[in-house]
Amino acid sequence: MKLRSHFLVLSLLASTSLLAADQPALPPKPALDAITAADLLKHIKVLASDEFEGRAPGSKGEQLSVKYITEQFKTLGLKPGNPNGTYTQEVPLAGIITTPTASFTVGDKKTELKFPTDYVASSARLLTEIKAENSDIVFVGYGIVAPEYGWDDYKDVDVRGKTILMLINDPAIPDPADPTKLDPKMFKGSAMTYYGRWTYKYEIAAQKGAAAAVIIHETEPAAYPYSVVMSSWAKENFEIDAPNKNADAVQIRSWITLDVAKKLLAESGQDFDALKKAAITKEFRPVSIGAKANFTLKQTVRPFLSRNVVGKIEGSDPKLKDEWIMYTAHWDHLGRHEELKGDQIFNGAADNASGVGGLLELAAGYMKLAPPAKRSVLFMATTAEEAGLLGAKFYAEHPLYPLEKTLADINMDGLSLWGKTHDIEDISFGNSDLDDMLAAAATRHGRVMNPNSQPEKGGFYRADQFEFSKVGLPSLYTGAGKDVIGKPPGFGQQKKDEYVAKHYHQPSDEVNPAWDLSGGAEDLQLLFEVGYQVADGEKFPEWKPGTEFKAKRDEMMKK
Repeated sequence: MKLRSHFLVLSLLASTSLLAADQPALPPKPALDAITAADLLKHIKVLASDEFEGRAPGSKGEQLSVKYITEQFKTLGLKPGNPNGTYTQEVPLAGIITTPTASFTVGDKKTELKFPTDYVASSARLLTEIKAENSDIVFVGYGIVAPEYGWDDYKDVDVRGKTILMLINDPAIPDPADPTKLDPKMFKGSAMTYYGRWTYKYEIAAQKGAAAAVIIHETEPAAYPYSVVMSSWAKENFEIDAPNKNADAVQIRSWITLDVAKKLLAESGQDFDALKKAAITKEFRPVSIGAKANFTLKQTVRPFLSRNVVGKIEGSDPKLKDEWIMYTAHWDHLGRHEELKGDQIFNGAADNASGVGGLLELAAGYMKLAPPAKRSVLFMATTAEEAGLLGAKFYAEHPLYPLEKTLADINMDGLSLWGKTHDIEDISFGNSDLDDMLAAAATRHGRVMNPNSQPEKGGFYRADQFEFSKVGLPSLYTGAGKDVIGKPPGFGQQKKDEYVAKHYHQPSDEVNPAWDLSGGAEDLQLLFEVGYQVADGEKFPEWKPGTEFKAKRDEMMKK
């Protein structure tokens, strides 16, 4: 009997050990408690204040932002994140102020376009004057070449030196089994792929040698109104100041309104709706519409050094401290527009003073760990996200620490502002096993992780983690939940829709006294928990099979 009891005890101990081994490392409560709604709001109020003038790169707002974030890192006790002993990584940028003129000619009729209400136009090329004269206009559908889908909008048509006119987003191809839905086998169905992003469309235009690339704006497929295009493009824009001065970029990139596009096509004897319908088939071929485009860009180019702000906490494990996990959030916004009447400052409170506040709160939590996590943790506030993820792109191309020794990036771009939610939204859902870690963490806290509810908006491709994903680094990017505790059904979605329609990239993105940041703090605690498990865990996060970034990571890890 005693012998049987002895074996029973050993068996129970073994089972308990196995269960413990299966359990993820959980952060201690003091670390989570260090993340508070009050401190989060304090950071947002400073960064989104009028004094910071909208935090444009290369401005007084950058100086103040970098100074504030650096001081906070020092106060918290983070070490300089750059191996050179500083808290910054210099990012060579050029500010570009463009004064464009544009016209379309059909036969003998010339139509002058009004900037910026009819169109915007700019160039990544760092030149003082750029022209496209008497350029034939060719409608190229969605402007996509996607071999994996058997898709080529250009076919064998030579568009060198021409102006290409294209639709935004991916082709909306009906599902043969149910025409009310989109075909899940083509361009991920209702989810936007990178082919749908404006950045891709300009990239492929450059590869094809087009003189100008013009995107037709439509609010629903673009996921934002034309007012966002105006506020984002009709100002000083920024590019990385590359050695070749970006000579490989398309000469002229432009957006036009839907009304202008329809008028141009009608005057050319074409019907917009008919062309759009034809463009959702693989058989589509480019259509020369019999019109000419003229663009002249006068550009003032201002080279300067911007900065990513970086702080680190060194890992406690001698064998693992040379491996890294990153938390990121962009500090920049759209600056001050002096041509506006009334409020001229784009304060960027939600976008993205809230994310930077979250970055600082996570750092505060990690500083409560004793001992620190086994692996080192890098906290980075990036520059020029609003100009095309430029700070993240520069780090991805010039990493301070080897990417093959970096396990993951967790990015924050806009936090939950309207109270605690039962759910958290995973905008990066379906890409890596960080999804599973987030779902498990949410469950432990009595919450639920929901997949991206609006994949058609392409949110994953519009934030910094995309640049890290492109080079193979598993990434997590979350959004506010919609099931707000104590509020009626639909309240969370209503607030999201209201933000996009009225405040996104507008001067009205300011601190709202009605905000309740308790939900944002709880979301940060989940991101802390996921990051802590990566930093203390036994294995690297992995991309899921079929994800477009997996091959890059596999290749990197073989080196």
